[in-house]
Amino acid sequence: MNASIEDPGVPGGARLRQLVAALSPLLPPHALLHQSEQTTPYECDGLTAYRQRPLAVVLPETEGEVAAVLKACHALGVPVVARGAGTGLSGGAMPHELGVTLALAKFNRILSVDPLARTARVQCGVRNLAISEAAAPLGLYYAPDPSSQIACTIGGNVAENSGGVHCLKYGLTLHNVLRVRGFTVEGEAVEFGSEALDAPGLDLLALVIGSEGMLAVVTEVTVKLVPKPRLARCLMASFDDVRKAGDAVAAIIAAGIIPAGLEMMDKPMTAAVEDFVHAGYDLTAEAILLCESDGTPEEVAEEIARMEAVLRGSGATDVQVSADEAQRLKFWSGRKNAFPASGRISPDYMCMDSTIPRKHLATILLDIQQMEKKYGLRCANVFHAGDGNLHPLILFDANDPDQLHRCEQFGAEILERSVALGGTVTGEHGVGVEKLNSMCVQFSAEEREQMLKLKAAFDPAGTLNPGKQIPTLHRCAEYGRMHVKRGLLAFPELERF
Repeated sequence: MNASIEDPGVPGGARLRQLVAALSPLLPPHALLHQSEQTTPYECDGLTAYRQRPLAVVLPETEGEVAAVLKACHALGVPVVARGAGTGLSGGAMPHELGVTLALAKFNRILSVDPLARTARVQCGVRNLAISEAAAPLGLYYAPDPSSQIACTIGGNVAENSGGVHCLKYGLTLHNVLRVRGFTVEGEAVEFGSEALDAPGLDLLALVIGSEGMLAVVTEVTVKLVPKPRLARCLMASFDDVRKAGDAVAAIIAAGIIPAGLEMMDKPMTAAVEDFVHAGYDLTAEAILLCESDGTPEEVAEEIARMEAVLRGSGATDVQVSADEAQRLKFWSGRKNAFPASGRISPDYMCMDSTIPRKHLATILLDIQQMEKKYGLRCANVFHAGDGNLHPLILFDANDPDQLHRCEQFGAEILERSVALGGTVTGEHGVGVEKLNSMCVQFSAEEREQMLKLKAAFDPAGTLNPGKQIPTLHRCAEYGRMHVKRGLLAFPELERF
């Protein structure tokens, strides 16, 4: 085995030459990028505040090339970070400075669609929306629909266990994937799950989905398809108080109604998206709810009537029901474009992603309003209200180091408050590098140790997407000391540091 490329005794230029010499025989010249102007476009994912160029980028087109690259990097001790479309929002695909970025965008073929089994077998680089487009002529579609579905890939969805506006009724990626094929860090082929409803042995499929590329490199996914509903209608309700809107969400679920989608936006967010897409939102409302029903016309009519009654009883000042499909899509266009709309009103934004019990939606919104004053930054909020998944977008200017620092503190406090309310630090965007410190708040040293042991079972050398998702004991100790020093210690969990 050659000397490790991470060996401090190996000069930087020699590291790169060693890597290029090992990879060049395995790939066509155009599939190996190592000049700075070639690797810069890969320096970050959707979390642009943190950037790092990799030593090299490879763009394989076959599973054989993926296996060969992984074997070569493993022999050299070179870190490997898999990347899809780069739409992730937690820095999960941020490169390693001494590693290879394995860009899988060319794995973009839909291999088969089975209308009888209601499944599709696709390569990892297939766009989320492309699956539904391919299945549409058969009256089927793929239910999970992240806001970035026009660009994000199914491999990235598997890595982050992505959801979307319809995840309340139809579930996350985890609930809609049957089988995953990929490769271990050593380049060995591996499969998780099966095309049957169940698979023998341990349920490792649930382990891999949401593992953020730390356990295996995914190359192929078999997904479930569901029938397209005969009808879908969207109801938009306005509220003059965010607490009323939050309580209305809990009231809908308490009434035994599971909408196809249940989303919430506050006043700053509705103003941003209305100026962008002109969706017809009520700009006088402190918060609006979007509630969708789908199914047969009879089912939809009955459910819409029940939801409208609950919303009006919860204090809605106005309720509109989409008159046709065009208006339904218009209502959703604002929600789907919340992130680009925010980009129009601020140089940069950081999108947080925590989950709390539904009953605390109003509480966290009011807390965030106080945090805006504390940190001197604006925050626009959009929620997957039905399952309590928050997406506060903190607006800042990355060219101002102090604003970036305050933004990081603001985001950390939102996550800490979410944990205190009985929630978790991430719902669907992953931990990546963004939430490493917050993992110290939610999980004990013993729990994190078990996570690291699980990682080591798949990747003993720790070279597959290293430094992500699971913080070390040392890092958590530093985080605890920082909190004590700043007088911001919010949790007794950190007192031991």
